[in-house]
Order: sequence, then C-alpha cells, then structure tokens
Amino acid sequence: MGKSAVGRTLARKLKRHFVDLDKVIEKAEGMKVRDIFEQKGEAYFRQREKEALAQVLEQDGQIIATGGGVVLDQENVRLLRDRALLICLAASTDVILKRAGHGGKRPLLKGSNRKERIEEILKQRADHYDEAHVYLDTSDLTVDEVAEQIMSLLKPAN
Repeated sequence: MGKSAVGRTLARKLKRHFVDLDKVIEKAEGMKVRDIFEQKGEAYFRQREKEALAQVLEQDGQIIATGGGVVLDQENVRLLRDRALLICLAASTDVILKRAGHGGKRPLLKGSNRKERIEEILKQRADHYDEAHVYLDTSDLTVDEVAEQIMSLLKPAN
C-alpha cells in the first residue's frame, strides 16, 4: 500500500480528481522518475517536482499524492499547508521495506542495506513530516482503512 493507492481510493470515494505528482513529472519529462534521477540527478528532479506541485495546486478539490521528498523544500511545504490539507502517511521502517519490494522503482533506495537507507531518509525528513496538518501511521491499516480515517477527518464536527 502506498500514497498513490490511498489517493486513488480516497478520490474515488469522494468523487474527486486524483493527481499523482510523480506521474505528472513523468509525463512532462517523457521518462520514469528513476530514469530522471539516473540521467539528470536528484536536484533536477526536485526542481521539476517543485514546478509541477505549484501547477497542480492551482486547481482546487483534488486528491494529490506526492513523493515523500516533496517536503524537503520549505516552499513546497508552505504551498501544501496553505492550499491543501497536508497529510503525512507514515509507517514503520519494516513496513516501508516490505511495501517497497525490491526497490527497483525507488532511486533513493539503491544500495545493499535498504533498511538502513530507509531509516536514514526518515530521520532526514522527520522534522519536515511534522509540519503536516495530520500525521497518520498506516503500518497496520489497509488502503480502505486509511481512506476511511482521512474521510472522517474531513467531516465537520457536530
């Protein structure tokens, strides 16, 4: 289960448009994220990500799935907090490792000790993730359960 699966499910349940930011970038670049990282580098990808995010956030009423690294740019965080309900979908290192599979599609998980790399990435991003409006641990939840929890956050309190 990942951000995109939750986003698609949530969008379907709420009858809203779903946007996967990585897919927007891939379409614009004509290549997969992993290829952008390999051929053009992470800095180039992050710049394209920032541009795509600003463009996507011009529309209202969408469910947007971003990559976890989008929060490394403070302007991205500000945009997301100002224009959207920013929800951090978190999970334990072991769960992330299991969900990531062999990691071939995840350029930041290259290397021999993927668990250590995940721990390192989570540590680097922890303060940024704390800026989300909502922090939701999905370790023991299904996609539908995560979507239901998010939907309950959107209901006005009586």
